[in-house]
Amino acid sequence: MVVKTRKQNVKDQPPQPNVDDRDRSPFVSPGTGKSRRAGKGTPFNSLLHNRNGLFPGFSFIRSKLGLTPSAFVKLGITLVLAALAGYLHWYHLSRLFENDRHFSHLSGLEKEMAFRTEMGLYYSYFKTIIEAPTFINGLYLVMNDRLTEYPLVINTLKRFNLYPEVVLASWYRIYTDIMEFFGLPTKMCWSINRGEGMAPVDGCEGMGDPAYFYVTFVFLLNGLMMSLFFIYGTYLSGSRLGGMVTVLCFFFNHGESTRVMWTPPLRESFSYPFLVLQMLLLTHILRTHNPSRKTMWALGISNLCFMLPWQFAQFVLLTQVASLFASYILGYISPTKIQSLLVTHMITLAVCFVLMFGNSMLLTSFYASSLVSIWGIIALRDKFAEAFKPGLITWVMQGLVWVVSTVILKFMLSAIFGASDDAHISSLIKSKFTSYKDFDTMMYTCAAEFDFMEIETPLRYIKTLLLPINMLVVAVVAGRTIQDVVRFLREGEKYSVKPEDDDDDEEPEMLAKGELVYHSLQLIAFAVLAMLIMRLKLFLTPHMCIMASLICSKQLFGWIGEKFKLHMMVFGILSIMAMQGAANLQAQWGIMGEFSNLPQEQLLDWIKDNTRPNAVFAGAMPTMASVKLSAGRPIVNHPHYEDAGLRERTKLVYAMYSRKSAEVVKRNLMQMEVDYFVLEDSWCTRRSRPGCSMPEIWDVEDPQNAGKVPLCTLMSRDSRPHFATVFHNNVYKVLRVPKAAKELR
Repeated sequence: MVVKTRKQNVKDQPPQPNVDDRDRSPFVSPGTGKSRRAGKGTPFNSLLHNRNGLFPGFSFIRSKLGLTPSAFVKLGITLVLAALAGYLHWYHLSRLFENDRHFSHLSGLEKEMAFRTEMGLYYSYFKTIIEAPTFINGLYLVMNDRLTEYPLVINTLKRFNLYPEVVLASWYRIYTDIMEFFGLPTKMCWSINRGEGMAPVDGCEGMGDPAYFYVTFVFLLNGLMMSLFFIYGTYLSGSRLGGMVTVLCFFFNHGESTRVMWTPPLRESFSYPFLVLQMLLLTHILRTHNPSRKTMWALGISNLCFMLPWQFAQFVLLTQVASLFASYILGYISPTKIQSLLVTHMITLAVCFVLMFGNSMLLTSFYASSLVSIWGIIALRDKFAEAFKPGLITWVMQGLVWVVSTVILKFMLSAIFGASDDAHISSLIKSKFTSYKDFDTMMYTCAAEFDFMEIETPLRYIKTLLLPINMLVVAVVAGRTIQDVVRFLREGEKYSVKPEDDDDDEEPEMLAKGELVYHSLQLIAFAVLAMLIMRLKLFLTPHMCIMASLICSKQLFGWIGEKFKLHMMVFGILSIMAMQGAANLQAQWGIMGEFSNLPQEQLLDWIKDNTRPNAVFAGAMPTMASVKLSAGRPIVNHPHYEDAGLRERTKLVYAMYSRKSAEVVKRNLMQMEVDYFVLEDSWCTRRSRPGCSMPEIWDVEDPQNAGKVPLCTLMSRDSRPHFATVFHNNVYKVLRVPKAAKELR
């Protein structure tokens, strides 16, 4: 609204925000009712009020947001600092990736080979869509894929969470079409002499290069994520210094916080930034007395954007729902609010189920069952109150009912839908606490990233003070929570969270405590996951950075004294953190390399030149992803190991690395209509630790053949008479299924 004079009728004035209204003013420290009065006579504030000032548009924006001039300036400063943090992270990721691979000077084939294992598989569908005659035709090809699990026709959009590739491919086609229409160049190419008798290659740099376009948008998204981290830390702590602490902690512990700079196409690279947004919105909802419908919609959309790109998102959301439920049990979240959150989660899950073409893994997950269980418990809260005396027994019973009902409902739904795709997750968890092991679990646990957290990880947290700070914050929150619990147990119903429509002085304090209790419980949940599966420290470390921002919170550390003393303490801590943090950054910046994989390049060139386009290949999962991506040949197995049928196919293929007879393995390959098997001798001999070589893994699955010479060793020496060697170099050996076997199809 544009005003002509400073005087207005009361009824015409835009509503002025209350400094205690956390829905309007996110920069007021939660739990405090004090705010500095905005200066009235400053030139900048006068310009904001005056339509004839230098910034007349600011007055309109400010009035729409309902902010005072002072709050509007603070918001602008916060957004500028957030943008700076995002830019620095984007630049940091781009430089690390370029320094590690010299990506801009790689040929198209070398860039594709740099996307190993799952990365190559996901990128192959982006390549399929952009190379198709039309976008619709490309979309049809990925939804009716005949190359990934030959001879099956599968909807890869449903199976592999490929919405990021679909979106990026559409953007790439639009970008190249527009640039071509205006006759503008999109990339710069040059010839690169590789030496050592190798033929020169053409390397291209620019947004017109598909691989360059792909990774650029991944890094931009994760740069935006850092902007969200700054805003998140600022909002949670009530101080821009808290946002700075969060960002610096992330950079100082960068190697423990993310791996997007080494593995851009992985699902978490697209998914995790939306989890940060979702948790920021959730924090706002927990802090706000009556969250608006728009806020709940925003939470649902961010939730959906988190779930669509990544099949493991459901497990993270399970920990979130569990943390919220625990906060509800303790009385920090009202029944009305948690029911609103549950409805949002349920709607999001239903929409995701539809967009994923009825992927049963979503409905049969512990996450889905947990939503229903918690809803039922809250709906029956009066029954619990009648059956048990309010207090510890009621809390324990609600927790037990949640666990038991969630497990029962999950297995009932799995039986109804006949779903077993996530059975390996249960087996993996079982193997962590017992001596249980089988082929599938050992394929996971023998990889370092799925093992228990290594002891070096918490030591690195200690060196940067990240762990001590988090322990201090959690201890303070836990201390205050215990005080509340003890007071409740002593005073009973006289001390409890007021209803949502009850507006009194205690309500803001309880809301502020609720968000801190939730974040502490979420931290504990992430810590448990990270200790069980080291790969999941990528959730723990960033959340620790968020929690570290609370050292700037007046609500928790106001007892230290005035703001100056608190800030001096924070700067002192940051100075100590920077000693190890700077060393960590220097170590990252010192990584210099240049990607080269000549043996695989020779293999792929031979496949393209000497085999039919419909020749079917089998072999190690990472190599098969490259064969599909760069040679475009059908494959029977691949690195996306989350499907029960694919796990069975992979086991048949990997029998080549067992101690079974060659006749049995040949018959397996014949049944899958395989033409060529790519044998890698390293897969026969290497092991990450004792008991983790492929023959040793097979000894668990196939004990009757234990002690025999592995078949892969025999095939490396001489593949006759069962197979014919048609190509070999120092890494790969291609075995052809004999014609006699082919005729038996």
